[in-house]
Amino acid sequence: MKKTWDGTTYGNNLMHKWLIGLLRGIDIRIVYIFTYVFVIPPCLFRPGFKPIYRYFRERWGCNPVKAFLKTYQNHCLFGQVVIDRFAMYAGKQFHFEIDGYDHFLQLADKPEAFLLFSSHIGNYELAGYTLTSEKKAFNAIVFGGEKETVMENRTNMFSDKNIHMIPIKDDMSHLFLIDRALGQGEIVSMPVDRSFGSKRGVKEQLLGAEVNLPLGPFRVATMQGCSVLAVNVMKASTLDYKIYVKPLDYDKQAKRSEQIEQLAHAYVSELERMLTMYPAQWYNYFDFWKS
Repeated sequence: MKKTWDGTTYGNNLMHKWLIGLLRGIDIRIVYIFTYVFVIPPCLFRPGFKPIYRYFRERWGCNPVKAFLKTYQNHCLFGQVVIDRFAMYAGKQFHFEIDGYDHFLQLADKPEAFLLFSSHIGNYELAGYTLTSEKKAFNAIVFGGEKETVMENRTNMFSDKNIHMIPIKDDMSHLFLIDRALGQGEIVSMPVDRSFGSKRGVKEQLLGAEVNLPLGPFRVATMQGCSVLAVNVMKASTLDYKIYVKPLDYDKQAKRSEQIEQLAHAYVSELERMLTMYPAQWYNYFDFWKS
């Protein structure tokens, strides 16, 4: 998958600190409006515009005008979820409704490790403030090149929630940390829509076209025989989010290749369900359907 967006949060550290300070004192909706008028329009000329425009044209069959308007809406929603992250750093509170929370609690009560699979839809980072366990450490795989301010605030916010970040690094040291966490019966959260390192993938059909998902998360799960949950945190309104927790079933006694295929198919089915419900909250700003 050729990327046209590096996955980092826009802006520099000074801008991020200024935004956090601003959000402590004003209504978040004022920042939304400022973003819609002054920040989002220039973004429509960035490389990320074309993949999202094609997403609406080709995956949802929108005409050119509707696809353009939907692309603008998508950028506005993405601006909201980024602002919401900084609002959490500033101490703002959001309301979370959880669908399927019992599945998380059941696995958290067991001694075995389990995995959470996610994609760049909705606002997954906010799951870390809600899906926590006193019995198990939560290890989140994150992009190692993220801005310093974002990493510092994540660390501060997660410090009292037994959550640890595992940055993806070129030396592949994150693989040893993942293996250790699973060996200790902990929770590991992994993105399933981005390739880091190996280009080997699993082919699936998503919204009527073939995609090549990275093999790594499915291999890790099946090698360890772990239970897996798909977790999606979708924005419902200004201060409301809905979290969907869905078990991904696969036959742990089948051949490894069959386990991987079953797990990948189960994940893509849930991802497609989420996109059908929230089509504008797809935030992969590169040609996801072109491998």
